[in-house]
Amino acid sequence: MSTNERQDEVRWLTVEEERAWRAYRRMVIAVQTRTVQDLAAHGLSEPDYEVLSTLSEHPDGSRTLHEQAAKMGWSRSRLSRHATRMEARDLIRRAPDPTDGRGCLLVLTETGWDTLREAAPTHLDSVRRHFVDRLDAEELAILGRIAEKVTDER
Repeated sequence: MSTNERQDEVRWLTVEEERAWRAYRRMVIAVQTRTVQDLAAHGLSEPDYEVLSTLSEHPDGSRTLHEQAAKMGWSRSRLSRHATRMEARDLIRRAPDPTDGRGCLLVLTETGWDTLREAAPTHLDSVRRHFVDRLDAEELAILGRIAEKVTDER
């Protein structure tokens, strides 16, 4: 297939579609950049906070490496390397997975729990300032429906 044939098959974005796509990308980058800066005051990266907060959703503060990687959209090896850095800071520890002899659990340490308790109010304030409080209730509801629709893998 020649370059010209491929060019003819491309579904180019309309002006409005491109405007919406670029606006979405700028929004994501702006909100992410601002919230990451606020987390840095606690010595945390965005992935650090994601690991800590999702582990805290479980009563025992643990989740399998496989589950956590899937939740974050990361490969297991990428998460394993990140977990090693978090272990070195005593935020999490690894434990054997009782249901899978080859797997492991990521477990929040006391330091991890304490760090999350300290960082959560800052993060929530940041999310409010840079995102939630800039939208009215109707806009938030619409955005929630859009996000669910876009992330649905059907």
